[in-house]
Amino acid sequence: MRSAGQFVSRRHAIGGGVALGASLFILSPKAQPGGFRALTARTGTANLRGGDAGPTPIRGFEGTVPGPVLRVKRGEELKVRLVNELVTDTTLHWHGVRVSNTMDGVAGLTQPAVAPGDSFDYRFMAPDAGTFWYYVPSRFIEDRALYGVLIVDEAERVDVERDVALILDAWTLGADGRIDPNGTAQFTANGQPSLDIPVNTNERLRLRLINAARDRLLSVRIDRHAATVVAIDGQPAEPFPARDGRIALAPGNRVDLFIDATLAPNSSAPIFVGLDDREAPLARLVYPPIDPARPAPRTDVTPLPENPLPQRMNFATAIKLDLALDDARYRPSPGSLGRPLFTTGPRQSVIIGFKNTTAHAQVVHLHGHSARLLDALDDGWKPYWLDTILAPPQRTTRVAFVADNRGKWLIESQVLRGDGGIRTWFEVT
Repeated sequence: MRSAGQFVSRRHAIGGGVALGASLFILSPKAQPGGFRALTARTGTANLRGGDAGPTPIRGFEGTVPGPVLRVKRGEELKVRLVNELVTDTTLHWHGVRVSNTMDGVAGLTQPAVAPGDSFDYRFMAPDAGTFWYYVPSRFIEDRALYGVLIVDEAERVDVERDVALILDAWTLGADGRIDPNGTAQFTANGQPSLDIPVNTNERLRLRLINAARDRLLSVRIDRHAATVVAIDGQPAEPFPARDGRIALAPGNRVDLFIDATLAPNSSAPIFVGLDDREAPLARLVYPPIDPARPAPRTDVTPLPENPLPQRMNFATAIKLDLALDDARYRPSPGSLGRPLFTTGPRQSVIIGFKNTTAHAQVVHLHGHSARLLDALDDGWKPYWLDTILAPPQRTTRVAFVADNRGKWLIESQVLRGDGGIRTWFEVT
């Protein structure tokens, strides 16, 4: 597999298709002149606790959470107009999407901030099929509900009967329902404290999981159902079974699962979400009392179609560096990001070690690129791509990628269960 410093992907070229079904969202973006879809950032309320518990004041897209679901096919142009009806500046980041640099939504690096009362047009070709999300890149607690789902469908049909996206969050709410850092934890899926997902016996479900909790590591467990991981962070992976039907999601991570609905008609099975030592049912797979979709459940798993990512990296000539996640030099003052971490020409292989010497895990987001997680014991890599990397404490976590997207690209980290982290950037000329 390796020779002369070259490293080749272990995935195989395969076929696939467009998923069917709905994503359990009801909002659609408002149409604008020129084919743009409007996302309006404004105040509103959300019933995060359910029942008669009362609403939570939020700042969200269209005044709710999550914002409208956006959906295009790979290779199509997405045109979105961000309208700012807030009293603070804002931008819009497309997490995991390899956009052109001027569309990445980093104020002071890729664009000016959008002032109150102003708007900004984002338009870019969607280069990769997969599960992504958009949000306002703000660390203020008031802005934490400003997010939504972006799905880029494969050009060919993916052989599943249902396609459902769950954007998960863990809020801390006070007794009055307001967002309170010292409040009680409340899980939501698609902005709701409970959710039913209809499935028919012997159908196959594509379940897209997104962790929108900005500083919480969440686990997901599907009761009495085997789950196969088919994509991570929007990129196809070599399919592998989720152990005990359980998946771990760092903030910003996405995982796509194939789940075969094997229970009898008129059954149900909970989907649990866990945080620390607490686990709670958040959604259910609900089977109607009708005949099965087919005589027996499926046993085949066909990988998703490849996206156009580099198949080789030249480690012999790669840029190699370590980035300390507690380095004060990478905590710039507001409005300044300092000098670039490195500058390179296009198609250069890069290896970065995220050095976490602290006692707290951090999650690192790499903008504009997808990376391979390197094996700890040798110079190989894991058979999947990441744009959001969990860096455990007291360890150095290494990734490799090809810097093939021109522009200035942010690297940022967030301390789990706390404040802090770094922000730096690199440039591809």
